Amino acid sequence: MELFFLLLLILLMAFALGSGFPVAFALPGSAILTIGIAAGSGYLFAGDPNAYFSHGGASQWLSAGVTNFRGIYWEAERDTLIAIPLFVFMGIMLQRSKIAEDLLVTMARLFGPVPGGLGISVVFVGALLAATTGIVGATVVAMGLISLPAMLRNKYSVPLATGTIAASGTLGQIIPPSIVLIILADQLASAVDQAGSLRQTLYKASTGELSMPSDYSVVSTSAGEMFLGAFLPGLVLVGLYMLFIMGFALINPKSAPAVHEEGTFTRGFALKVVITLVPPLALIFLVLGSIIAGVATVNQAGAIGAIGAMVMAGYRLRDGKRGAYTPALIAILALLGLALVIAFFGSVNIKLIQTSDDLVALILALIAVSLLMIAILWSGWRTLKFENTMRGVMVETAKTSALVFIILLGAAMLTSAFRAFGGEELVKNFLQGLPGGFWAQFLIVMLVIFILGFFLDFIEIAVVVVPIVAPILLADPSANVTAVWLGVMIGLNIQTSFLTPPFGFALFYLRGVAPSVVRTLDMYKGVIAFICLQLVALSIVGLYPPLVNYLPNRSSLLSETAPPPKNPRLQYCMEKLTNEEFLENGDRILSAIQAARNIDMSYLPEDLQEDMADGFEKAQEALPKMQAIQEAEAAVAAAAVAYRPIHTRVRVLERDALRLEERIEELEVIVSRSSERGIYTAAQGERAQARIDELTVQHDALLAEIPENWKETYADFSKIQKAENAARLSYRRTVDQAYEPVLELKTMLDDADLVASFKPEIEALKEKLPQLDPKEAVDAIADMRSRVGDAEGTSDIRDGLSEARSIMRSREPNTEEAIAEIDKSLAALDADLAWRQKAAQDILPQLEVYEAAVADTIGLRQQERLPNDIALDVAACLSGHRDVSLNF
Repeated sequence: MELFFLLLLILLMAFALGSGFPVAFALPGSAILTIGIAAGSGYLFAGDPNAYFSHGGASQWLSAGVTNFRGIYWEAERDTLIAIPLFVFMGIMLQRSKIAEDLLVTMARLFGPVPGGLGISVVFVGALLAATTGIVGATVVAMGLISLPAMLRNKYSVPLATGTIAASGTLGQIIPPSIVLIILADQLASAVDQAGSLRQTLYKASTGELSMPSDYSVVSTSAGEMFLGAFLPGLVLVGLYMLFIMGFALINPKSAPAVHEEGTFTRGFALKVVITLVPPLALIFLVLGSIIAGVATVNQAGAIGAIGAMVMAGYRLRDGKRGAYTPALIAILALLGLALVIAFFGSVNIKLIQTSDDLVALILALIAVSLLMIAILWSGWRTLKFENTMRGVMVETAKTSALVFIILLGAAMLTSAFRAFGGEELVKNFLQGLPGGFWAQFLIVMLVIFILGFFLDFIEIAVVVVPIVAPILLADPSANVTAVWLGVMIGLNIQTSFLTPPFGFALFYLRGVAPSVVRTLDMYKGVIAFICLQLVALSIVGLYPPLVNYLPNRSSLLSETAPPPKNPRLQYCMEKLTNEEFLENGDRILSAIQAARNIDMSYLPEDLQEDMADGFEKAQEALPKMQAIQEAEAAVAAAAVAYRPIHTRVRVLERDALRLEERIEELEVIVSRSSERGIYTAAQGERAQARIDELTVQHDALLAEIPENWKETYADFSKIQKAENAARLSYRRTVDQAYEPVLELKTMLDDADLVASFKPEIEALKEKLPQLDPKEAVDAIADMRSRVGDAEGTSDIRDGLSEARSIMRSREPNTEEAIAEIDKSLAALDADLAWRQKAAQDILPQLEVYEAAVADTIGLRQQERLPNDIALDVAACLSGHRDVSLNF
């Protein structure tokens, strides 16, 4: 019966959407109706309202959607959705300020002399508007009103002209900042949690181990990472559009002729191009640049974009009038002032004012901030005063944001209903039962999303389909794809929904403003080529994941909050790069180690001499241990050729057997509760028992297909894998033990001047100790002891101070004995300084040469953060997808 109600849910939703019922109410309405019908049917025919739910009950699933939505929206650490109204405000404000019109007219004159120039200008402007406004309807309408007549007047092919405008208008869905990317990031955040649990369960069932290594976990994503991931694919799509138009123009010049206009390239026109292009480019740089540089979160970048759009609208609404640019110029001067203050004085903190320079920096920063506030308020007043722009923008922002949020709420309820009737398990079983593994599942999902795009809007697809299929795809260890790559692939696919008839919204927008000479059929013909180009871009990104993954990884590893080099996720790539360095410069590294071993350290304390000798010994062992990793990795790769097919087959059989076990357990519940007074009738119990017998036979048959020698095969391969893991762990321990003594000694030698400064302070303490009462003496000694502890390797000096403190703290304080212990500390300090100062002069320079030679290889794990050049290489390495399925 669950399948019946699942089908009813889908039919009700399709009927509601097809009849024109608002999406925001069609999704939750179909869920509520279906759950209500199922509960009523269960009560009437089975005596239990929960009888026809796969698990749980009606009240649970009715409240689940709202509960899930509130959990996502109100958790402070998951504030992704807050960015939506900010970017919507930014886009509508720019659209109302007529930036699009200026860009279209100016770029058409600039690109006109090029074959297909008008079409290329439309794509170029579409990309700029995508990175600023991101509103498909407004962009298509503006292009349809301004560019389409110009293209038709210059005898452009009607299908090419309409297809170019419709396709360019949809770039805002994939080029950040994009609302669809924010929604996908929010949906994928939940999907990653579910996928992580699924993968953890799979690892435990496969290996028997309770904890899974963190480098096998599913990598999450955020709106900022989605923006970074979609940036290069968006540029690829723009490039494909431009190449297609230029190629079409070269092959068929009459259908996309060059347009020559006299007097175009003048000094005045050049100034016009600068004035038109610089503001939107500056806004793009501020919004996306702040995210890429890690300066701002997505929400903060949205606020920057909203303020920037308001400043741009402030001068655009007064275009041609005196003082139009004054607020914008004040804002620019204020920002430059803040940049100069930070450049010369560093960060400004009102709580840390200590010097006159700090006070000057604070005053200058306050002046700059005040000027910026004046510019913002002035621009805001203009948008409020002229053409009632602010009110219109706020109303449209509220409408659009409310629409998005209510659809999210409705979709959460629909998804809960889908799960209530076992839909999620049905989809999971269907996808995992497909031959071909992950890529077959992925292609089916992409095909379904593409087909849904013919009938549904992007929001419905994102909030209904993604929560169901994303956990299944992300949990698969064979592809081990990142959430940001999956999100961008889905985003590129969803983008086609604006162009695919019969419900392509970009076509509707264009049809509304196109002249009557443009036939709807021509518009449909025109978008076919661009839909194909979108699918080509989808294929390129699918085949080359670094296009998506590189920028997020790069930003993460270069940011102030970059993971430390000991992070488990980085180890594989770091070792891969280190091996390449060993192969290329191994002789030089070994020479540096040998030179370091020849340094005269005979006057150092014995424990330091032993530590350094052991460290150099371990450093020499690092290269052979790295070679052992390569040999173990090669052994795993060789064994995997024969093992992989068997492993894949056995895991499929075990998975299918597990499903049967779960179904048998459900039926056993029915049997146990079937009686004359039970929930189920005796007849139902008999049918359930008969079904149990059938499933048990199938279960035993599946397990019988597992090869008899599987346990031995698995044990043999696991032994080879464990040898690789052991080799990696051994290498990591070795390089850590090799480099730690170097860091310790270098720190001690760097502290030589600090230790020397303690001598007069300890002598002064010794002199004033007789004048202090015991409590004051204890405090003074403790303070001195704490200060001495700031220097590395001063335990011998602290010992005397500790004894002196104990003496003065005892029941019978003795000042003379305490002074004697302080004398011991002074003697220890003199002895310490003797070797520290000599070593700082003789050993430290040679030690720094050695450190420079091995820091990026043997010492890499001990660095506070990855050096920039290595971070870039690691980011490139992490950008691919590594198959880890044989570990499960």
